[in-house]
Amino acid sequence: MSDFTSEFWNLYIVVLTMLGVIGCAVLLYAQSMHKIKAGKDNPIGTTGHVWDEDLTELNTPMPRWWMWLFYITIVFGLAYLFLYPGLGTYAGKLGWKSSGQYQAELDKATKDYGPLFERYLKQDIPAVAADPQAHAMGERLFLTYCAQCHGSDARGSKGFPNLADKDWLYGGAPDVIKTTILHGRNGVMPPMGAALGSDKDVENVAHYVTSLSGGAADPIKAVFGKEKFAACMACHTAAGTGNQALGAPNLTDKVWLYGGGLETIKETITRGRSNAMPAFADFLGEGKVHVLAAYVWSLSNGPAAKPVNQANQANQANQAAVAVTHDERPGTNH
Repeated sequence: MSDFTSEFWNLYIVVLTMLGVIGCAVLLYAQSMHKIKAGKDNPIGTTGHVWDEDLTELNTPMPRWWMWLFYITIVFGLAYLFLYPGLGTYAGKLGWKSSGQYQAELDKATKDYGPLFERYLKQDIPAVAADPQAHAMGERLFLTYCAQCHGSDARGSKGFPNLADKDWLYGGAPDVIKTTILHGRNGVMPPMGAALGSDKDVENVAHYVTSLSGGAADPIKAVFGKEKFAACMACHTAAGTGNQALGAPNLTDKVWLYGGGLETIKETITRGRSNAMPAFADFLGEGKVHVLAAYVWSLSNGPAAKPVNQANQANQANQAAVAVTHDERPGTNH
């Protein structure tokens, strides 16, 4: 690994870059100075190249203004490499860094919009959800950071929960939703194939699980599967209604994260499942998470707040929502 961090590579980049720029200048100069003079054997000053008996290549130089544009470009490139980073580890005369500019923009956004998020942070989540401006901000935060996994309509997809219904793995209370966004979730179902004993036992349990939600299941196999389901009760309870403290889903409804088909259920039992939603506490900060949690809570708790009509409030909501810190990071569990 040290071969890629040695000073040699810094020198390599510097030399290669400078040779490229200087080479362009030398080539340009040579092409602008070399001319073929007309003579007795070459009255019009051609290069001597002839095609198809009568097609000759003239030695017509480029216009001077065009040549000077190339020279100016080369001078500009050298000046840029002197002032800004571009030559290996050389930081540039001005000491400019993209991270420094980013931090300056972030500090300005925090100064401008921090008080707005702090004001909402002092309100409870249902109150924030009812505020039209906060709702618009939360929606834009959701579309930026959550829609990649949960969809722009928040209805999720295979492996990514639907946030617009009232079925929750860890609970849909406002404070629980906020905790989920702040600290993330790690949902793991261990492979149960070996614990159940055989493929036949796995199939029987799959039929029993299917029967819990009224799905098409073999009643004989479901009876045998009920006995083996004891290995699953610690998480899903004896009735199969799940445990939100563990994030264990309710198996008695018709809501399935990966699909409720018999083969899918068998696959889940045999191989297990692993789902993770990253934490956004350090990424967004509590103020933005509070507004985002209010929006998510509102999706399954009555009609959403109507957008405000005032142009200045709508613009402020847009700007505040995008005053966030990093690229999108997806979440997977609710």
